[in-house]
Amino acid sequence: MSTRHSSVYSFRAKLGLITPPTNTVNEAEWMQMLPSGVTFHTHRMRLHPDSSSKAGRVGLMADLDAVIAMLKPARVDAIAYACTAGSMMNPVEALPDALTAKSGVPVVTTSAAIIRALKTLGVARLSVATPYAEALNHHETEFLQENGFVVDRLIGLGIGAKGPEEYIRIAETPLQAVAAHVRQAFAPGSEAILITCTDFPALPLIAQLEAELGVPVVTSNQATFWAMLRRAGIDDQLDGFGRLLKNH
Repeated sequence: MSTRHSSVYSFRAKLGLITPPTNTVNEAEWMQMLPSGVTFHTHRMRLHPDSSSKAGRVGLMADLDAVIAMLKPARVDAIAYACTAGSMMNPVEALPDALTAKSGVPVVTTSAAIIRALKTLGVARLSVATPYAEALNHHETEFLQENGFVVDRLIGLGIGAKGPEEYIRIAETPLQAVAAHVRQAFAPGSEAILITCTDFPALPLIAQLEAELGVPVVTSNQATFWAMLRRAGIDDQLDGFGRLLKNH
């Protein structure tokens, strides 16, 4: 097993994680997937719901620059901006590439990780389950289509329709309700099911849903973690978290 750092717990890799302020699921799910010798280190950052606009991107970049500067002294090997909606912009690699060039540290965004994961799995037709309301679901559909995917069905739970103050409810969705939502969203003929939002609990369901539906299951947290491991040079194939981490 290769050794990169002299740190007792982080001798293989240190991952930096940037999450929205209300997010509590991302860290819990990453903790369950960590291989031995790999740690992650978190910083919270305010939400940027208008990141698709020019002015919104300026504010987003300023905050990301500041947070990345706070994570760099920990000598992290890669940094994730783990917000699906906040990173959902095209060209999908433009934001992580710009942040990597500015910081000198490999940067991954959740939306770019999702696209890379789906293409690695070789799928083109998707069903999508989200916790989001109509406007964000529409934006996500367009984002996926612009990246070459056919969206057979996309269904959201409507959380956030009355404003960002509702987002805290996403993490409170019971796992059985998430599973039922995914089953409702799945359209026969789709080659994968995508479950988006880094605060939407889904990790314990992945293996069960893959067996039941017969297709790969990709989630925001699983795809981001997979992309981060690979950027950090960790090629472990992990069981229990879906085909993506086991086979790729």
